[in-house]
Amino acid sequence: MPPRDDRLFAHRGYIHFWLGRICSTSANQMLAVAVAWQVWDLTRSAFALGLVGLLLFLPKLVFMPLAGNLADRLDRRRLIASAQLAQALCLAALTLATASGWISLPLIYALMVLSGTARTFEMPTTQAFVPLLVPTPLLARAVAMGASAHQVSTIVAPALAGFIYVAGAQVVYAIATALVVTASVLLTRATPVRAQVFGQRGASGWHTFVLGLRFIRDQRAVLGAISLDMMAVLLGGATALLPIIASEVLHTGPWGLGLLRSAPALGALAMSVWLAHHPLSGRVGPRMFGAVALFGVATIVFGLSSQLWLSMGALAVLGAADMVSMVFRGAYIQLATPDAMRGRVGAVNSLFIGASNQLGEFESGVTAAWFGAVPAIVLGGVGTLLVVVLWMRWFPDLARLDRLPEAEPPMG
Repeated sequence: MPPRDDRLFAHRGYIHFWLGRICSTSANQMLAVAVAWQVWDLTRSAFALGLVGLLLFLPKLVFMPLAGNLADRLDRRRLIASAQLAQALCLAALTLATASGWISLPLIYALMVLSGTARTFEMPTTQAFVPLLVPTPLLARAVAMGASAHQVSTIVAPALAGFIYVAGAQVVYAIATALVVTASVLLTRATPVRAQVFGQRGASGWHTFVLGLRFIRDQRAVLGAISLDMMAVLLGGATALLPIIASEVLHTGPWGLGLLRSAPALGALAMSVWLAHHPLSGRVGPRMFGAVALFGVATIVFGLSSQLWLSMGALAVLGAADMVSMVFRGAYIQLATPDAMRGRVGAVNSLFIGASNQLGEFESGVTAAWFGAVPAIVLGGVGTLLVVVLWMRWFPDLARLDRLPEAEPPMG
């Protein structure tokens, strides 16, 4: 093993990985803006917008056991690169279909299913790959810096996509395609500092996935951290409704949608940079619960706002609060999980994240179709606050947790 270096960016493999994450996340954010506005323009339907999230989630539900198993049995770097190239093909198809004029809602939905399938294999593998790139003492900082890469992309890419959309959705899709290809190339240069520990090869994918489920079930604090984030974002997330808010409440165009999608990342980026230099060192459990409660309050404020500046401010606070939970959850799960099981545990975590994000978009779309966009957002924020209260009672060890684990646990 190379000598330990406390400087995170002294590890060149992590630099290439970090730059690749900026490119791939930027592509996903640009895709989200273009697809959301294109679907809204074609249908003017909250349900149609929510259905995009459901179609991105369904592949996770079907393929996540296989994805987690492969992440522990195959070379993680190659698996991530393959998933990214598959996403590039979907983006290229959207580019050609839009430019030629034969784009349609069924085609968009079909390509979202394919793209969601590729992301299903990418996400848990990426989470499990990070601990191989840096020494264990730097993992929490690496998670925070990885989150900052995500937020930089989420600030710049949606706003840029909103303005570029004026030239046509096909231009946005073409740029996103180039970014994903670049991310795949950078990933090939991300050299780990230690070898991957491969999981059991003889068992079936479902059996090994169940082992990951059992590990999470037995680790109550891990279960609480994953499920708390899932329920909070499932109820409080309003991403699918941003085109409606931008168009009907704030009376802006695609540029307004881009700014709204960028706003949470502004707060999250500031928080991730702070956490990268000031790692969570004490009272991490209470801080996480406080952050999730703030997430709920900010969601309520956003739902009641009718001014662009106030809406963006509420979303920025929401993003900062979510970042605290994200960094804590990411570092804690990785440190509490043996390397040979990280792919499977990451797969379960990805399934929960998918349920909170994509399935949450579907829930928002359905609720907005029933009650209207503003009541749906406010009710979601109230629901998040209720979840905080319940989870503090059901997972008291998590609520009292003071520090992150300091070393990787042994296999049981």
